[in-house]
Amino acid sequence: MTTQLPAPAARTARPPAVRPKAVRPKAVARAGLCAVLVANVAVVTALFLQAGPGVNALIAIGRLTGLYAALLMAFQLLLVARLPWLDRRLGMDRLTSWHRWTGFSLLWLLLTHFVFILFGYAQVSELSPVDELVLVTTTVEGVLRAVVALVLIAVVGGASARFARRRMAYETWHFIHLYTYLAVVLAFSHQVAVGTTFTASPSATAYWWGLWGVALGSVVLGRLVLPLWRNLRHRLRVSAVVPESDDVVSIHITGRDLDKLPARAGQFFLWRFLVKGRWWQANPFSLSAMPDGRTLRLTAKALGEGSASLRALAPGTRVFAEGPYGAFTALHRTRPDALLVAGGVGITPVRALLEELGGHLVVVYRVSRPQDAVLLDELRDLARARGAVLHVVTGPSNAPTPYGPPLGPGAIGSAVPDVRDRDVFVCGPPGMTGAVLRTMRELGVPKRQVHAERFSLAS
Repeated sequence: MTTQLPAPAARTARPPAVRPKAVRPKAVARAGLCAVLVANVAVVTALFLQAGPGVNALIAIGRLTGLYAALLMAFQLLLVARLPWLDRRLGMDRLTSWHRWTGFSLLWLLLTHFVFILFGYAQVSELSPVDELVLVTTTVEGVLRAVVALVLIAVVGGASARFARRRMAYETWHFIHLYTYLAVVLAFSHQVAVGTTFTASPSATAYWWGLWGVALGSVVLGRLVLPLWRNLRHRLRVSAVVPESDDVVSIHITGRDLDKLPARAGQFFLWRFLVKGRWWQANPFSLSAMPDGRTLRLTAKALGEGSASLRALAPGTRVFAEGPYGAFTALHRTRPDALLVAGGVGITPVRALLEELGGHLVVVYRVSRPQDAVLLDELRDLARARGAVLHVVTGPSNAPTPYGPPLGPGAIGSAVPDVRDRDVFVCGPPGMTGAVLRTMRELGVPKRQVHAERFSLAS
């Protein structure tokens, strides 16, 4: 039986709303990345023209596309470096999506570079393209490395295609993806060895060394140095393991100087629990309580072998955490009031946000069965304390109601008549999140007010 969304409740006393930022952090970060990319495209084009186009048009096009591919490869590294400033403003979901599409663009640029250079030099030497390829790979330094790099990137691109990704275990896909770093090193060494533009002038050489230094340095800083430094500083350990239901468990974590850890409600970490058989597995789980400077808490559902084994963790277990990550935070508020919509275990970051957000809040918690509503007692207590309205919606997604689908425009519009004047935070399984986003579009909620996190990493 479906629990329908009731009529809007009267507003009660609530925490004061925080004044939203005049300039959206997401817009600043997006504009900054675009400006950096456009400026570097202009520099690369100028360096290409300074060096001269080459002996024929085919070689000229090949060289230019190769330079753009090198620039895009460096930009790719910046997108996955997990730099805190970018991640807090754009979120790993968005950065990963951009990385994916930039990767396919990079593959096409590299293929274009390969084909035009090969046919251009074959035209000059009057050899067949196959004979020219054999000649340059066996006699010209760096060309064989470039061919290997192209093959590696093509393999990674194929593994990242949706049809292949769905049929591949995450660990397998991730292992294949690591070969991208080898391809980057091989491509850079090729550019150093035979890149005409690289050695055309001292300024060109300085530019390319600087570009690759910043890109690779960002990866080392964001994915190695910063996580190591934070874990050495905070010394995280499991303090308690609390079962919430038959298949949901909360892990409480303590450490040193947690008030200096820049974590916010709505964010997640990649958690490694340093016990035999698990230390190498990193699982992404959101904080299920607002960080208070003394403890951190995550709540996980048994969706796989890794998350199912959390119940067996012992207090005192050392923890290595990468993060915090995510832009699903109050940093992106645009309105004083908010609607929070959660599905299943996606309630964890929403429950944390309920603690932090000010203004009038409405929470819609969607589950298939009443017994699936984890942390429900906490949600009710928090809602009462903060003057928020809590709706728990259960039953099949296609169950008929007087308002249409449970999370459709009729139901949401009836329960939250002023939804267009609110921020909307949505977190849950991809199907539910997509349905809520469509509802927001149909209700006319401005896109800038909708903040979504697809809770699918842990699966």
